[in-house]
Amino acid sequence: MFGFLLVAACTGEIVQDPPSGKGGSRSTTVATGVTIGTTGNGTAIGTGGSSSVATSSSTGGASTGGSGGAGGGTSNVEQLCVDTINMYRATLGLTPYTRWSAEETCADGQAQSDSQTNTAHGAFGKCTEGAQNECPGWPTPASTAITGCLQSMWNEGPGADFNTHGHYINMSSAMYKQVACGFYTTAAGKIWAVQDFK
Repeated sequence: MFGFLLVAACTGEIVQDPPSGKGGSRSTTVATGVTIGTTGNGTAIGTGGSSSVATSSSTGGASTGGSGGAGGGTSNVEQLCVDTINMYRATLGLTPYTRWSAEETCADGQAQSDSQTNTAHGAFGKCTEGAQNECPGWPTPASTAITGCLQSMWNEGPGADFNTHGHYINMSSAMYKQVACGFYTTAAGKIWAVQDFK
């Protein structure tokens, strides 16, 4: 039996300017098939509302319902994560990923562990995933962090070079069928989020 592992990360120093919505990060390739970092703009998807996104507030942006400080996310932000990935997949006519709810607690633990070690993908593989994207150290709220991070990943665009397009490849893959989104908010108010694909 053959298997392979695809990991993409948004690590490095995240530079986010919340008032302007501009963001990005430094990018470093550490090994063939592994990219650390992306660039992109951190503007949230769903501004003005979107029928593809299940959770929204009266102003059209997404709402998490709050997480009450350090800890994991809420079911609303996990659903927002899945819905946002599937919104992008729909632009390519791809079938939606199903929400891998059974592994969300495990994915929350991966995000927490990675935040504590300050190492994206440090806990990769502990939830039986075949691929993982990660959003480390994004500013709160989680709803803005996840939509901005996923947009940055999607903005990598199509291409065969995993070092350049790894996040996009994982998000647009026909090989995976499920995604589990895990979240952790640090005491400093930074969001760490993983997306595990299986």
